[in-house]
Amino acid sequence: MKIGIIGATGHVGHFLTEEALRRGHEVVGIVRHVPETAEPNLHFLNKDLFNLTTEDVQDFDALISAYNAPANEEPLHLEAMKHLVEILAGTNVRLLVVGGAGSLYVDNKLEQRLFETDNFPDDFKPTAANMSKGLDYLRNVENIRWTYLSPSKDFLVNGARTGHYKVGQEQLLISKYGKSEISMADYAIAVLDEIETPQHQQQRYTVCMV
Repeated sequence: MKIGIIGATGHVGHFLTEEALRRGHEVVGIVRHVPETAEPNLHFLNKDLFNLTTEDVQDFDALISAYNAPANEEPLHLEAMKHLVEILAGTNVRLLVVGGAGSLYVDNKLEQRLFETDNFPDDFKPTAANMSKGLDYLRNVENIRWTYLSPSKDFLVNGARTGHYKVGQEQLLISKYGKSEISMADYAIAVLDEIETPQHQQQRYTVCMV
């Protein structure tokens, strides 16, 4: 498949790029700054997300957004979602969004989200709240094919690539070790599994270590 990855050189984007290339897909990294060195067989589109057009993305089988708004500009999460929906409307391109864990529910009645709990760090609340708004917007969209994948509470840059994960929908998951965590490497595996074998179209879901 031909896969575009917005933010391909970021933390999560790096693992997504590696996983997609490992599986033999054609990958285009969509970045504002092209690095001097990069993975072999990785192509780049040097463009800001908000400047992307339908023509830029219409040939992709899937477009992954690993966009993360800068500090103090968190409302851009919603604006980015709106822009992606606008340029993908009417195409056959699947949108896969690297979501946040903050919007996952921590109760069985689905009334309280993680970022609304007392122990959630204040520094991360603006990002979590605005990413949640982006998800709410996406849920009401009918003219594109989308999937939103939330990681566990602890999203580990240096976690192991185990190749195993368990899947949930709207609630925060806990592993058999009592932890809510997923490595970025295993998260990338989950994203590519979903691209290759769609199971969660027009849905948000989440993954956690087993």
